[in-house]
Amino acid sequence: MGQTKSRGRRSRKSTLRLPDLDHSKSSVLQSLSSAASKAYYAIEDFITWYCSESRLAFRRSVVLRYRYELEGRRLSPATVNLRLAAVRRQAYEASDNGLLNPDLAAGIRRVKGAKRLGMRLGNWLTVDQAKRLPAVPSSGSPKDKRNHAILALLLGCGLHRAELTGLKISDFQSRDEHWVTLNLFGKGGNIRTVPVPNWVMAVLHEWLGSAQIDRGHIFFEK
Repeated sequence: MGQTKSRGRRSRKSTLRLPDLDHSKSSVLQSLSSAASKAYYAIEDFITWYCSESRLAFRRSVVLRYRYELEGRRLSPATVNLRLAAVRRQAYEASDNGLLNPDLAAGIRRVKGAKRLGMRLGNWLTVDQAKRLPAVPSSGSPKDKRNHAILALLLGCGLHRAELTGLKISDFQSRDEHWVTLNLFGKGGNIRTVPVPNWVMAVLHEWLGSAQIDRGHIFFEK
């Protein structure tokens, strides 16, 4: 009986109207942790494209068509994948809110991103340079302690800038006698748990003690 009722509630929609798109977009944005994360999601781009085409079913083949259109703009693979991640998240929210057939949403979430070919160019730190970098702020001033903590978290934990600026004291938890940061929202809407080395925690505690921070965000502007 329970299974029959559950199947009866499954949405049969395959085409989303503008109100449906706006509703699922709002659900996506509300699920993100910071304004910076929201800026990364180019949901409006997909909505504009989707509504400009002849009425399309919101399914895997349409999202593939959108991917080809993005690649035709000569956007970087990273940008293409970022926008596809927004579409996948929107499909999930639309399905979760009963606006889209779950089978269609599952197909959309299986759409692969653009391949990244070759190596990214730029100036890369050597291992020795990376080890020396956190020791640069060494005057002992509160500003240097803050900068030391920022560098330690970036290098020791591999955090992105948006993850770093959104860090709160409550994000740090002890698990099996090791420190981690829980449920960080990163690029592409990925949620991850990051190990924190003991030397990073020591640097961080020095900054928190100096700034007398015991709750809320770890880094702030005065």
